[in-house]
Amino acid sequence: MSNNDTSGLGRYQSMRRLVLAVLVVAMFAALLFGQSTFPPDTTVHEVVEMVGILLIFLGIVGRLWCTLYIGGRKSGEIVTGGPYSMTRNPLYVFSTLAAAGVGAQMGSIVATIGFAVLCAAAFHVVILREERHLEALFGGAYRAYVARVPRFFPRLSLYQEGDTGSFRPKLLLNTLLDGLVFLVALPVFELIDHAQVTGALPVLFRLP
Repeated sequence: MSNNDTSGLGRYQSMRRLVLAVLVVAMFAALLFGQSTFPPDTTVHEVVEMVGILLIFLGIVGRLWCTLYIGGRKSGEIVTGGPYSMTRNPLYVFSTLAAAGVGAQMGSIVATIGFAVLCAAAFHVVILREERHLEALFGGAYRAYVARVPRFFPRLSLYQEGDTGSFRPKLLLNTLLDGLVFLVALPVFELIDHAQVTGALPVLFRLP
């Protein structure tokens, strides 16, 4: 594997992290001034928030699972085991679930779905660029993988355990720290709810 190939994938991984950071900032901004049509003390609002918390934790754990398989191997081989046996982009799938969980902290079903769609759409651009690079890198082997495994939505029937390869703790730690950005959202959104209820923050729009 040449240095150019490795640096090429590094650029796409940096782009992925940048997209994730921009999305998180945009989501925080939206939630500052948005509110659910379901008041904070209602059952629907609380249920949506709790589902969102589960999605955030699922997203963080899923991203760690992906890193156990892909960490340090993406530039050298096609990883097809574990989560990568069901979808070619499980890191993006789990990030999208976490983004949906962030949206759910508004207590809004529309925000939950909207944040997921926004995240998936943003990652779609990165995915297309990565695919072109990986096809040029691995040729027919990658095309065979593309033909067998869906791009985004997981196909559970395809699951194969596979081999995690060599374990790199630093990459796992980096993935955990990236994912904790979603977890930090929980206390912040409780403060936002309180500020909106007391009138300290203006509510500019409401979503069901």
